[in-house]
Amino acid sequence: MAQRTRIELFDDIDDGPADETVYFGIDGKDYEIDLSEKNAKAIRGALQPYLNAGRRASGGTKRRKVSVAGNAGDIRAWAVSQGLEVSARGRVSAEIRAAYEQAHR
Repeated sequence: MAQRTRIELFDDIDDGPADETVYFGIDGKDYEIDLSEKNAKAIRGALQPYLNAGRRASGGTKRRKVSVAGNAGDIRAWAVSQGLEVSARGRVSAEIRAAYEQAHR
């Protein structure tokens, strides 16, 4: 018997379909948000003046390193395949992310 699991992302702003997960950081904290193409373009447009005026942080800044890169869709698909309970939308829990990273080292 075959089984197919489908993961759908929903825009965290307007609950419509999401096209991508956008990652950003501020005040030493990292964030991610699932957005439609329109809302992803809007956040990038809103941040552009600050990106143009700012400078990229170098190695002197202490930041948390994530050793395994995975977008929310990949992590959700992996979690479902492992029999873990994961929401179909919104942020992936830290526990699920940690399990994903541990499994993919």
